[in-house]
Parts: sequence; structure tokens; C-alpha cells
Amino acid sequence: MSFADNLIELRKLNKMSQEELADKIGVSRQTLSKYETGESLPDIEKCKLLADTFGVSMDDLISFDKNDSEEGMGLNVPPKGKHIFGMVKVGDKGQIVIPAKARKIFDINPGDNLIVLGDEGQGIALIKEKGLLDLLNQAKEMM
Repeated sequence: MSFADNLIELRKLNKMSQEELADKIGVSRQTLSKYETGESLPDIEKCKLLADTFGVSMDDLISFDKNDSEEGMGLNVPPKGKHIFGMVKVGDKGQIVIPAKARKIFDINPGDNLIVLGDEGQGIALIKEKGLLDLLNQAKEMM
């Protein structure tokens, strides 16, 4: 998907008219319409305003592709700080491979200890051992 497609989708998801969004970022409705048709592109400051308005990263606003099977899996542009890393397959012994992008973003390296948390209603989560210990120490200090 292109920037224009993402912009249209985010505007509609947020139930905003072209006029409302244009006012919010300080351009005319006609200018916003040109962004949506791909006739022109916003400058970097307007791009930042658009990303902030929708709570998404500039990178995702510009280049997120929901049809990219590795990233989007057919879903909409994720909120800033939220990620879709794709699908992993569970091996015979329960092992999974954490996608490279996830390892990079969360600084997961070979030899790191991960704690597996579970909630039967919400699913499984992984947290680095150090992250959990830091959280527990903070909670302890508050007591």
C-alpha cells in the first residue's frame, strides 16, 4: 500500500472528513485531497503531524503495507510502539524463532533469558529476565 492508501484508511478509521483532518494539520481540504490521490506529498512536518494525529509512526504512515504477508497479515497500520512481526511456526519440541525485526527492536540476543507469561484469556507474552527483575525491584521500592 502507498502513503495515499494509508492516509485514506487512517482518516476513515478515525471517522474524520477531509475537511476535519485538513484543519487539524493546517492545510486546505484540496491539499489533503491531493495527498490522498497521490498527486502530491506532504512535507516532513505535515507528515509528522499526520502520524501524531493518528498515533502511528511516520515509517508506518509512509510505507506500511497490510498486504505484505511478512509484516501486515492484512491488518491496518498499527499504533505507534505496537508491532506485527508476522507468523512463527511452533516446532516439534515447542520451539519458535523470534523474527529478526522483533529481536532488534527489543534487543534480544543469543543467550538472553526470556520469561514466558500466560493468561488463558489473552495469550502468551515474552519478557526479558532483566526487564521483569527491574519491574519487580521498582514495585518493591514503592512498598
